[in-house]
Amino acid sequence: MGRRARQGPRQARRTRAHRWLRRARPRPLHRRPRGRVPHPPKEVTVMQLGLIGLGKMGGNMRERIRRAGHTVVGYDRNPEVSDVSSLTELVSALEGPRVVWVMVPAGAATQSTIDQLGELLEPGDTVVDGGNSRWTDDEKHAEELAAKGIGFVDAGVSGGVWGLKNGYALMVGGDAENIAKVQPIFDALKPEGDAGFVHAGKVGAGHFSKMVHNGIEYAMMQAYAEGWELLEKVHSVTDVREVFRSWQEGTVIRSWLLDLAVNALDDDEHLEKLRGYADDSGEGRWTVEAAIDNAVPLPAITASLFARFASRQDDSPQMKMIAALRNQFGGHAVESAK
Repeated sequence: MGRRARQGPRQARRTRAHRWLRRARPRPLHRRPRGRVPHPPKEVTVMQLGLIGLGKMGGNMRERIRRAGHTVVGYDRNPEVSDVSSLTELVSALEGPRVVWVMVPAGAATQSTIDQLGELLEPGDTVVDGGNSRWTDDEKHAEELAAKGIGFVDAGVSGGVWGLKNGYALMVGGDAENIAKVQPIFDALKPEGDAGFVHAGKVGAGHFSKMVHNGIEYAMMQAYAEGWELLEKVHSVTDVREVFRSWQEGTVIRSWLLDLAVNALDDDEHLEKLRGYADDSGEGRWTVEAAIDNAVPLPAITASLFARFASRQDDSPQMKMIAALRNQFGGHAVESAK
């Protein structure tokens, strides 16, 4: 009987996972260039990371982290993009203490994944929830994992489908000790420079900050959309797209969202291909609920949320711009005009 046949199922899984991990180890970060005196290499702590969820953001995050020299073992329900076939194999492929990043839809999917990790991981390991979970769920997850000696960090992540190139803005919550274990990964994901990362506070602070960020995003997009519809309505303005383009430099309302609006208008000058319907991811609602709980007036953000509700009743011109912007920065689905 050969060696492979004598192995039990669990040992065989670990052997396959470790064989994959050896193949996936990163190349050296610094190679001596020929004919030049090299600069001293920047010190980088190379890490292993388990990443669960390889969709639009998760897949790009895996690539950005690997480009920084770290090893990423990715798992997704889609076997075509996965590095391993199960959560068990993912955990087996990582050397302890492990860091596992969860990038799946908020709610039941996140809860199920964290429950499974609670059974697979060991004391000293750390779980990062990088999805758009509600901050109150973070407190629950942290408490459940802490009872097993497992750390927890919540990370609000912004950057959409552009994050691979530009980096991701990161707002994280949790104990400083747990965040320090993940810091090399945060450094790989964030944009270059000093901005783009913040330890916002204790558990839940990261997702709460991202929630407010998205509420502000709602209001900004609504303002651009309302202005665009008014310009389209009057007869005296004959080139609305170029008016938007003229705002990109030198004005107080220039922003990345404005740049994306111009991109959308370059693709479809009058947004005639889109239906005036825009969904909401839930964070706008949570922002308004938090404002009510804390007696903080948020008229602009609240109105922008209600405007999206109105889009589900009529084919709103403003919501064509909102839909176009959401598709530009996040790759969110749009509905074609009838």
